Amino acid sequence: MRIIIKAFHELTAEELYQILKLRADVFVVEQECIYPDCDGKDRNAYHLYVEKNGIIQGYLRILEKGQTFDTVAIGRVVVRSESRGSGLARHMMKKALVFAADYLHERVVKIAAQEYLTEFYVSLGFERISEPYLEDGIPHVDMEYHWLSSSGVSPAHEDSSVSAGNSEIL
Repeated sequence: MRIIIKAFHELTAEELYQILKLRADVFVVEQECIYPDCDGKDRNAYHLYVEKNGIIQGYLRILEKGQTFDTVAIGRVVVRSESRGSGLARHMMKKALVFAADYLHERVVKIAAQEYLTEFYVSLGFERISEPYLEDGIPHVDMEYHWLSSSGVSPAHEDSSVSAGNSEIL
């Protein structure tokens, strides 16, 4: 498997198609949530995805501060159903946090997490900063990550090297 981070203009048509299809398959079809996925933010985002044998297994986008929150944001975190439970989402999130620190020079990252995933994000060092609210009919909470959080959790403690472009993962 390879983990890849690209700006929008660097994505091929095939990569973009697979990303949008994966997001639609999970968020619209599986979660039965009709929402405007193409929200205009993709053009200014960094797209992190994991590819295996030409198929995208997982994806997230990294938004620079000011696009969603007053800090860098991570969103649209999704893993293909057959790749769930493998630690892929955790690995992608760690890589995204390192990218935010090393390439965007930001130490604070916010997310709008689906509420049922709160404990997963807490295990990565995120802290809940809002009460639950509905976004597109699904309960969400805002969460914030500080590079060296009070819990001491940091992706730097594990294999966290990342580079723009292609990088190999386990």
